[in-house]
Amino acid sequence: MINCKNYDVRCRLKRRRNGIDIMANEMKKTSIGGQALIEGIMMRGPERTAMAVRNPEGEIILEEWDTEQSKLPKICRFPFVRGIFNMIDSFRFGYKCLMRSAEIAGLEEEEKPKLDKNGNPKKSSGIIFNILMGLSAVLGVVLAIFLFVFLPSQLYSWISAAIPSLQNRVLRAVFEGLFRIVLFVGYMALVTLMKDIRRTFMYHGAEHKTIFCYEAGLPLTVENIRGQRRFHPRCGTSFMILVLIVGIIISMFITITNPFLRTLIKLLTLPIVVGIGYELIKLAGRHDNVITRIISMPGVWLQHITVLEPTDDMIECAIAAMNKVIPENSEMDKW
Repeated sequence: MINCKNYDVRCRLKRRRNGIDIMANEMKKTSIGGQALIEGIMMRGPERTAMAVRNPEGEIILEEWDTEQSKLPKICRFPFVRGIFNMIDSFRFGYKCLMRSAEIAGLEEEEKPKLDKNGNPKKSSGIIFNILMGLSAVLGVVLAIFLFVFLPSQLYSWISAAIPSLQNRVLRAVFEGLFRIVLFVGYMALVTLMKDIRRTFMYHGAEHKTIFCYEAGLPLTVENIRGQRRFHPRCGTSFMILVLIVGIIISMFITITNPFLRTLIKLLTLPIVVGIGYELIKLAGRHDNVITRIISMPGVWLQHITVLEPTDDMIECAIAAMNKVIPENSEMDKW
């Protein structure tokens, strides 16, 4: 029997979906979120963060930490400000978990350090590795700025120079925005062709289904989770597509046409775009009405690419991680 008081679920009506009783009225809205990893899942709760990854022997390896995000200064939690801090923190911590999951899953064999004549590891090896990792990160950022910010602006400058009637800031903003969206969606569709990425997207589905099961107030079992929906309004994929759409609107107010200056200004307005996108995601995750469904629609469409049906063993990983982050006080993780 479901304890409706603990899960903040109104139990007046029920309906059945795929043989599972779920609440037809308002469900609990949790702040617990997650991320698909290499052969595993990371779940982040208000107090604890956990990662569950299968090693090559098929065992689930669990690792836990305190949720650092909860220790951020109060100013970092203000509306329209919290979005940029949450995004930076999520990228930083998510990358750390992704690299760690690759190690556990056996995709990254540890290289033997080079030894000196006394048999001790050479210090220069670690320094060189850190320098190379730093350079690759910088090059990745530069490439992203070129493809998603500078290139669309430069292309439109060339087109509008050939066709003067297209020299319009609204048309420019729409062209640049649609170019970025097509580029982003195309990239996501292409990487899905890779076997390892498809498996990661399947773990993404396990993460969403597990959160839906928890929000419905159902016991976290493979059977209950299997029948849940895949597409969640608070998904990071939805956030990314919302940021791209908000960017189109913000760009309409930028009158500068020089591609280099325009790129600089767009980078400076990025915190504003991210802040608005984050608030829209929070709104869509907290309410269910016509407006929030419209807000969620582009993200849900894209989730058909990035969120795939999981296998039972993937769901088991999601359950293992989720059980570690659910707070004892059910009020702590309200969205």
